[in-house]
Amino acid sequence: MLVSTIVRTVRFCIRHPKTVVALYLVLATVAGVYAARNFAIDTDVNKLISPALDWRQREIEFEKSFPGRFDSILVVVDAPTAELASRAVAALTPRLKQNTTAFRSVEEAGGGPFFARNGLLFQSVEELDATVKGLSQAGPLVRTLAGDPTLRGLVQGMSLVLSGVRGNMVSLDAAAPAFDRAAGAIEATMAGRPATFSWQSLMTGKEPEPQDLRRFITVRPVLDFSALQPGAAASAAIRDAARDLDLPGQYQARVRLTGPIAMADEEFSTLQTGALRDAFATVVVVLGILWLALRSGRLIFAVYANMFVGLAVTAALGLMMVDALNPISVAFAVLFIGLGVDFGIQFAVRYRAERHEIDDLRTALIATARRIGAPLTLAASAVAAAFLSFTPTDYSGISELGKIAGVGMLIALVTSVTLLPALLTLLNPPGEPAEIGYRQLAPVDRFLERHRVLVVGGTGLVALLGAPLLFWLTFNFNPINLRNKSVESVATLLDLRADPNVGANAIDVLAPNATEAATIAERLRTLPEAGRVLTLASFVPSDQEQKLAQIESLKKVLGPALQPRMMPPPTDADNVAALRRGQSLLNQIVVDRSGPGVAASQRLSAALGRLAEADPAMRDKVQAVFIVPLKTVLDQWRDLLEAQPITRESLPPEFVRDWVTADGRVRVEVTPKGDPNDTEVLRGFARAMLAAYPAATGAPISILKSGETVVSAFVHAGSYALLSITLLLWIVLRRFGDVLLTLVPLLLAGVLTLEFCVLIGMPMNFANIIALPLLLGVGVAFKIYYIMAWRAGQTGLLQSSLTRAVIWSALTTATAFGSLWMSSHPGTSSMGELLALSLVTTMCFAVLFQPALMGPPRVIEKEEPVTPEEPDVATARPADRVSAD
Repeated sequence: MLVSTIVRTVRFCIRHPKTVVALYLVLATVAGVYAARNFAIDTDVNKLISPALDWRQREIEFEKSFPGRFDSILVVVDAPTAELASRAVAALTPRLKQNTTAFRSVEEAGGGPFFARNGLLFQSVEELDATVKGLSQAGPLVRTLAGDPTLRGLVQGMSLVLSGVRGNMVSLDAAAPAFDRAAGAIEATMAGRPATFSWQSLMTGKEPEPQDLRRFITVRPVLDFSALQPGAAASAAIRDAARDLDLPGQYQARVRLTGPIAMADEEFSTLQTGALRDAFATVVVVLGILWLALRSGRLIFAVYANMFVGLAVTAALGLMMVDALNPISVAFAVLFIGLGVDFGIQFAVRYRAERHEIDDLRTALIATARRIGAPLTLAASAVAAAFLSFTPTDYSGISELGKIAGVGMLIALVTSVTLLPALLTLLNPPGEPAEIGYRQLAPVDRFLERHRVLVVGGTGLVALLGAPLLFWLTFNFNPINLRNKSVESVATLLDLRADPNVGANAIDVLAPNATEAATIAERLRTLPEAGRVLTLASFVPSDQEQKLAQIESLKKVLGPALQPRMMPPPTDADNVAALRRGQSLLNQIVVDRSGPGVAASQRLSAALGRLAEADPAMRDKVQAVFIVPLKTVLDQWRDLLEAQPITRESLPPEFVRDWVTADGRVRVEVTPKGDPNDTEVLRGFARAMLAAYPAATGAPISILKSGETVVSAFVHAGSYALLSITLLLWIVLRRFGDVLLTLVPLLLAGVLTLEFCVLIGMPMNFANIIALPLLLGVGVAFKIYYIMAWRAGQTGLLQSSLTRAVIWSALTTATAFGSLWMSSHPGTSSMGELLALSLVTTMCFAVLFQPALMGPPRVIEKEEPVTPEEPDVATARPADRVSAD
């Protein structure tokens, strides 16, 4: 019934080719216009996994309570010194707040007046005591610098230090680091190199950690999810503001963007990179493959036209089904080109073989339909079943792809038995003078026939011996490893992961009230996997009374020094005289001394001498290097001396909103202990947190649960695909043995593919795992062509036109997959690599293993003779015979 239906369909199409082509032309035009007008892509990656899952619902609920987790840009400002970083952020934050068109909110993370005033209260009593002692001793120096923030004042401050050396209150060696820093800054400025000087480092005597030189601004941008890069306009506005303020020139500051939006934008940008080049290369290579397979410009045109019409219709129906494509389902076009063209090649190559034996176009087309119709339908149905098996899974991105691509395979089948015959009728390709098969493969056919047991047993033994390799097959659960680590947002995130102030890998628990939050925090601190634990109460410092007393004692000493009587500005001649005086004092202090302090003093003396001889503009540049950070530090000290008692009620409202919901629930945040870049550490941390508090949410839990969701989705999809394909094969083949002959090579190909993955060091991941269910659909298509030919009594399969069609079809598909492999996006590239590997493996099994496994045909089925379409056409093809085709 199936064969006769296809034959009648082809007969109708070749009788009315102009009508069929015209109808398809209208359909393709309408579909193309609809697709162009309604094309939309929703780049919100948070929609790729079903929101019905419990852990996703917790994420969504948490985002509603504390907005910004999934739709923010983190602006990271780095500078050579803490002072320059602070000044850069102080300049950039208000500029961004002015732009209400691009940003919904702009906040300096961990900054603002509250922390500027109360920062000392968050030190321990011991740390604060050391700070107070150090700053108290620096009172005279502070008074001098605050009252005369010029080169003259700097030299005067240095003279105070030298007075302390002469009075044996401080050693010259202790002053060496400060002298070396000062000399280095002067030397670099005069040499035209970037120069910095940190008073904060000078006062603390410690080299700053990376987090000390970094400040953050959290931006919630206005997003356009209809664009491929929803936050592109906001990111551009941030960079424009930084450029307009000349942050690199003024503060040597580097501005980087990371966070969910910046990373998603750059990921799609990475996907675009080289996409046009790769698409062009794919089209050129596919044309070359089609030429080698078909050897006729008319045939190639017909196959290509058939493919593009099917693609237009699939695109239109896909947009009707899903409204907007997602970042995964948009790949349906590549898959359609790679897989849909297979049916056209199978039909066209079979037509060439028939045309060689029947020198009549219409009769050859009907014969082609009779011989290829059933295998083509079964193969297309199997591929469609593999795609549609994704539909019921919780991985929404793949579910939509499966729905569109599955329908697309059926459309490709329909056009291949309707439009393609009609086009061939109109184009009327010339006859085929030579046989289409590969006579040179006859020795391989004979070898497979004579050594069936060796080929089948040897292949099975190789797969069995390689089975232990599957123990080392790994799944990379961390989605960050699927991103391009050289792009700014990803590189910045990896750089920040170890910074506890960022909390990139934090997990949150919502407590019903503050009391319960304190209980949860205490319990979490006992977990071996937990690091720092914070609640809103963590920002109400302990021992405040004692700390405020220490700050008050410091204020009595340092307060007057920070509000001195200002000296009249010096002239350039005054500065030169001060530099000469400083040089003289340094030369005097080293007399009869030794040690590192001497070398540092001599270096600084030489630098002061060269600066005194330089032009006034150079002295102004050097003065700015020292005075700009000095003013920043002095302002910070003035603020820190104004600390006030902190209570829950006195915390800033905007800060409280980050920790407490409107209905009074309190957030408890905990970061992992151990290497934050180690996926296993994060997964262990997530499991421990879920075991303690199943309602917890956060990035490590998302990594763990999304991994489980994706793996589960593909296990289910693979099971559905295998079940549906098995049922489909049973319905058509009606022999359990024939079903096994089709599935066993397919499963062995899958096992060997995974073993090859271990050998070449390719882990499974969220992207390339798509290849495994597709392997069932694509692989079974090749096997079906051979099993149907074998059931029809055909021998010498490797010499036949069938093998020619399978090989060139596989190469075409591999080219489409190879275009994914060439992508600069690691996830897409790994998907293309595994798709290509699995395709090559399954093709080898179809061409070499399948014939050996099947052996000689069980029975030769007689074909219904093909009647010519016109009375004057020569009679049908010769009687069926065992031949190369």
